[in-house]
Amino acid sequence: MNCELLATCSALGYLEGDTYHKEPDCLESVKDLIRYLRHEDETRDVRQQLGAAQILQSDLLPILTQHRQDKPLFDAVIRLMVNLTQPALLCFGGVPKEPGLRHHFLQVLSYLQAYKQAFANEKTFGVLSETLYELLQLGWEERQEEDNLLIERILLLVRNILHVPADLDQEKRIDDDASVHDQLLWAVHLSGLDDLLLFLASSPAEQQWSLHVLEVISLMFRDQNPEQLAKVGRGRLAQERSADVAELEVLRQREMAEKKARALQRGNRHSQFGGSYIVQGLKSIGDRDVIFHKGLHNLQNYSSDLGKQPRRVPKRRQAAQELSLQRRSALNVRLFLRDFCSEFLENCYNRLMGAVKDHLLREKAQQHDETYYMWALAFFMAFNRAASFRPALVSETLSIRSFHFIERNLTSYYEMMLTDRKEARSWACRMHLALTAYQELLATVNEMDLSAEAAVRESSRIIKNNIFYVMEYRELFLTLFRKFDERCQPRSFLRDLVETTHLFLKMLERFCRSRGSLMVQNKRKKRKKKKKVPDQTVASGDVPHSAEELEALWPGLAEQLQCCAQDPELSVDSVVPFDAASETPVEEQRVEAMVRIQDCLLAGRAPQALTLLRSAREVWPEGGVFGFPDVSLEEEMQLLKQILSAPLPRQQGTEEGGMEEEEEEEEEEEEEELQVVQVSEKEFNFLDYLKRFACSTVVRAYVLLLRSYRQNSAHTNHCIVKMLHRLAHDLKMEALLFQLSVFFLFNRLLSDPAAGAYKELVTFAKYILAKFFALAAVNEKAFVELLFWKNTAVVREMTEGYGSLDGRSSGCRAAAWSLEEEAQLRELYLTHKDVEGQDVVDAILAQLSTARTRKQVVHHLVRLGLAGSAKDFQRKGIHIVLWTEDQELELQRLFEEFQGSDDVLGHIMKNITAKRSRARIVDKLLALGLVAERRELYKKRKKKLAQSCTPDGEESLKDSWQDPEEEENLPEEESEEEEEEEEESWEAEPAHGHPVPSAENLGQGLRREGFSAPLLWLQSCLVRAADDREEDGCSQAVPLVPLTEDSEEAMENEQFQQLLRKLGIRPPASVQETFWRIPAKLSPAQLRRVAASLSPRMEQEEEKPQPELEPRVPAEQGPSGEDQRENRAEALRALLVARKKKGLVSLEEEDGAADGNEQLKVAPRKRQLLGSEEEEEGDEGRSQAPDPGAPVTPKKRRYQVEDEDEDDEEPQAEA
Repeated sequence: MNCELLATCSALGYLEGDTYHKEPDCLESVKDLIRYLRHEDETRDVRQQLGAAQILQSDLLPILTQHRQDKPLFDAVIRLMVNLTQPALLCFGGVPKEPGLRHHFLQVLSYLQAYKQAFANEKTFGVLSETLYELLQLGWEERQEEDNLLIERILLLVRNILHVPADLDQEKRIDDDASVHDQLLWAVHLSGLDDLLLFLASSPAEQQWSLHVLEVISLMFRDQNPEQLAKVGRGRLAQERSADVAELEVLRQREMAEKKARALQRGNRHSQFGGSYIVQGLKSIGDRDVIFHKGLHNLQNYSSDLGKQPRRVPKRRQAAQELSLQRRSALNVRLFLRDFCSEFLENCYNRLMGAVKDHLLREKAQQHDETYYMWALAFFMAFNRAASFRPALVSETLSIRSFHFIERNLTSYYEMMLTDRKEARSWACRMHLALTAYQELLATVNEMDLSAEAAVRESSRIIKNNIFYVMEYRELFLTLFRKFDERCQPRSFLRDLVETTHLFLKMLERFCRSRGSLMVQNKRKKRKKKKKVPDQTVASGDVPHSAEELEALWPGLAEQLQCCAQDPELSVDSVVPFDAASETPVEEQRVEAMVRIQDCLLAGRAPQALTLLRSAREVWPEGGVFGFPDVSLEEEMQLLKQILSAPLPRQQGTEEGGMEEEEEEEEEEEEEELQVVQVSEKEFNFLDYLKRFACSTVVRAYVLLLRSYRQNSAHTNHCIVKMLHRLAHDLKMEALLFQLSVFFLFNRLLSDPAAGAYKELVTFAKYILAKFFALAAVNEKAFVELLFWKNTAVVREMTEGYGSLDGRSSGCRAAAWSLEEEAQLRELYLTHKDVEGQDVVDAILAQLSTARTRKQVVHHLVRLGLAGSAKDFQRKGIHIVLWTEDQELELQRLFEEFQGSDDVLGHIMKNITAKRSRARIVDKLLALGLVAERRELYKKRKKKLAQSCTPDGEESLKDSWQDPEEEENLPEEESEEEEEEEEESWEAEPAHGHPVPSAENLGQGLRREGFSAPLLWLQSCLVRAADDREEDGCSQAVPLVPLTEDSEEAMENEQFQQLLRKLGIRPPASVQETFWRIPAKLSPAQLRRVAASLSPRMEQEEEKPQPELEPRVPAEQGPSGEDQRENRAEALRALLVARKKKGLVSLEEEDGAADGNEQLKVAPRKRQLLGSEEEEEGDEGRSQAPDPGAPVTPKKRRYQVEDEDEDDEEPQAEA
């Protein structure tokens, strides 16, 4: 023992006879011990040393009983004892798995058991009860904070002592004998502490101690059975005596059978002449028959496993052990506990349970305190049902809210058991406690049906109606059976689950018979499949309204508009066309508002259309899309008529996945599944509900419990047989039990000497065996089917014939492949397997004569031996490949090499040996810590363009472009700032004389390099896309798929890609995209202008196209014509001044520029710069809301003015 601890303990005092003499420093010594305990290590060394020195037995208890008047010392001793008696599970945070800590845990537990035995003294509890009584006598205004702390510590001390588990190996107590726990309870009773607990439970002023009191009471009744406790003192009933006689008869029959077997084992010959025998037909390890070296009487017990070392089962796979053991206490203790229960139910139960429930709901309790509530509910309701059933005594917990509370916690424990695997057994114990409470609620409701009072029966009917109506209560048992795990949940949990399910089914069946028909709630999760494809629009021409129908519809709408236009009650505030909180962009909401107006007109709701139009005008006044503020009624009607007949773009509706979609094989496209819970009502069918239990997982759980039929009670065996009989007889699915392990169990049952005591089990076993042999006479494969557990589909095939389910419904198995279909499949596969660039299975599906799914085709190809496995037909994508150490070193070397370059990631991807996607390389760089964030890998944008010369001596213009994938990763604010900087640089560079790359120059350079054919192919693709968009009326991104080697080579050329970007063609936006795409925002006119810009220069000079003015738009969307001319003149002057400094501008040109305010001269080879967002918005606005009556001005356009001299191709101005 530590010297400081030894000195402190010696300073407490000493015991002389029965008198304890305390030292002057006794109080300080007790405080020192409390301080030492606060700073002990993880092995709890101070606690162990004090336990070994028996400080509590020799010093603390005498101080407590003999020096109660010294209040400071008494309070300090109580504090120290509460700390010393703290449960070992709390000290170590659970049962340690490390052997060293586990040894310390067991040592502390042994000291706690010694403390418990020392506390089993009436005098000790007498002092505690007297102190507690004096404190409770004080009113709330007289009671100090120290008094409340002392009350709480006394209750905690009693709790800690009662919590100490019994040492069964040391006590070795039998039933009806007084154990240490019984002695402790008797001391509590003699001291009067039980009466104080009842007072605390019943007093409204002491509700703050309700959880402490409930915890102490639950520990008092820890080993008790409520039903047996309720029958104490009544005498033995005839039914109990007959049950005991039957149990003794079973034991006697087994004993007689064992004696008879031992008598038969005594051979007539001497043991030295037992002989050896050959067992014919039973092969040994070799090809010879088995040689048996024992007597013939032992041949029946022969097994090939004899002499083998049993295989050790790992701990994680061992079955869970039973934690709670019930025993019968001494008679006087049981009588005291019975009276305590009766008084508690009479005066305290409803009030205490209500207070505890309030604490739980308001989260005033500690974690897992709801387990005490569920234990008290199960225990006292069972006691009330077994003693003298009075529903009024348990009315607080006899309600739908209690069912809901228990079900919610049971489901929560179940989910935590599946997720928190380390503490799965703890969650399983809590789940068992919740299941016991749920079982007792059902048993009490069932008992209410048998009551003589009509009001009680009516209350029971209302509760059952609510329970059977809600789907969660019906599905609870199925869920628990399907997820039963014997590694976490003990056999007692399975027993209670089987008995509760039996009771629920019996109550439900009886309720259905009494009602005739029962309507229940049905919840169904409906799946919607939403493909992640670019937004596609369909024209309103898809709406079944022709032009003639719209003309015929308009007169009626016009009359309604005339009537409601002057209506003062027509308020625009009633309709809100704009949602500021929506993620939909403002422009799309404007289009949606116009579509809503058109829908109202088509539906004949003219007033709503007019109201929505006026509301939209207030939200979007710019451009006069919905009219101007001072618009007249006639102009509004004209605008509505145009909206009615306008081909407005509509969003394509989401495809709902119905039953046919669910039955089809899921395509490996990007899909988003949305589950919507639909609540409806349906008529309940008991047999349909029973069919949910007809599955192998439920049957296996029942068979597992049936294996211990000898240890089970008669009621448990009855519940098992009743459920199996329902499945086999009522549902005609006896083949579910055609399993070898079940038949082995039946054989053990039928050969049991005491089989007469299990008549119900024997009858059922014979019934199943008779059904099996009757089926085996027809189906010889039934013997092979014994090796497997079966589902309902296999059961029907066994009984009705194999292949009988093939042609029943599309949801069942697919039809078999015929010889012709197999020959066609083989031919198609051999035809398409060597074709590159296409998916073999897709090509086969397109040409098959019969409809098959992708999965069926793949599986049959594997079955025919044409492919090794289904993995050979996986769609091509990016496969995740682990990085080797050499590859990581190579990546690190490349990063250090190109770290200072403008495009670090691009150089790494070009030079790395193992080609990987951009995202994989970025993730690996982050994982290796080479970069802190993705922003460091972005390509550095060049503000000014540099010139480089080609081998021919001409200028080759290259620009630095940000990769679209990187642009998507940039923040929105940063992207906008960079776009503004880029536009400023484009406008500022011509003034400084730097060249601007044009699509025409790039095209001429590519022609010189031999890319004339790819340019012609690109031009034809643009023209074809423009024609398709004019014909279809809708636009979507069109991929540029190169079909020739020249086109593929061009698409990989950097200068050709730069040309594509200049033309507004979008590169692959993500890893899933492979080809460049023509954006959906480009109109047919723009596409044709882009295609024309790709024509050779000689054709352009011959044609000399003149600039066409864009369609006019409302004045609010652009500057006036005069402002445009002034801006262009100023820009031209600035350009001429800049070129004058370089000597590139003559005086004649300067004079011509002076007259720029009056007339602007544009070179013949001018072209419009593509990619202007203002122009695209203007095009969209014109297509969405044509307003012929609005004043218009020319659209501001940006031109690139070039010198007429062919030798000088330097751009001159941009306005």
